[in-house]
Amino acid sequence: MKTVEIYTDGACSGNPGPGGWGAILRYGGHEKELSGGEALTTNNRMELTGVIAALEALKEPCVVELRSDSKYVIDALEKGWAVKWRQNGWKKPDKKPALNPDLWEKLLGLTEKHEMRYHWVKGHAENEYNNRCDALAVAARERFAGEDA
Repeated sequence: MKTVEIYTDGACSGNPGPGGWGAILRYGGHEKELSGGEALTTNNRMELTGVIAALEALKEPCVVELRSDSKYVIDALEKGWAVKWRQNGWKKPDKKPALNPDLWEKLLGLTEKHEMRYHWVKGHAENEYNNRCDALAVAARERFAGEDA
């Protein structure tokens, strides 16, 4: 299987508010940048959407080295929380509803197609790809900042 590096980030102005996401896929000497957003969303929804969009761009099963500065995304996937939420009818251990079940359902389906490896990276630090994803997400957010929900 091919090994693909994926970097993702999400941004939101207000929570909820206009939001954007960015992703970079790296394989061999090739890079692909993706971005998008919504007029009324949350930061966590944008973090999830960035990962979903990146995984949807893969044309075959791959070893995926996923790098994100979102503890919400990395911990929920790496520690199996999202799988447990799904098994429990999208309820967390405290019986409160898990947020964003629509996106988690889609994301879990995508991760099951690949060999996933999860890496948390510090946001707004020295990682050039994380910083580029942040710039993509912010630019996408700004495109939606003037829209009405």
